[in-house]
Amino acid sequence: MYKVAVIGDRDSIYGFAALGLDTFPVMDKEEAAKVLKSAADGQYAVIYITEALFGELENEIGRYAASYLPAIIPIPGVAGNTGAGMGNVKKSVERAVGSDIIFNT
Repeated sequence: MYKVAVIGDRDSIYGFAALGLDTFPVMDKEEAAKVLKSAADGQYAVIYITEALFGELENEIGRYAASYLPAIIPIPGVAGNTGAGMGNVKKSVERAVGSDIIFNT
C-alpha cells in the first residue's frame, strides 16, 4: 500500500502528522535531498514538500518529473507562499492541455 510523506521544516509540517501522514522534518538542503530520495524510492506515492525546499531541490525533483509515481507537490510553509505551488500547477496544466488556461486578472 502506498503512503503519503511530508518533507519540510518542523514548524511547517508537524500538523500533518495529526492527519496520519508520515512527516520528515529536515534542517537543510542536503538532508532534504536524502529524505526525498529515500521516500521517492520507497512506498510513497505522494510527497508534499514545502515550497522553500521545492525551489532548492529542483534538480533532485526533476529526476521524478517523468515518472508516474511519486507525485511531488509543493505546499506553502510557515514563511508564506512563494508561488511555486501555483507555478507547478500551471506547468502541469500547460503540459496536459497544450495551452495556458490560467488567467491572471
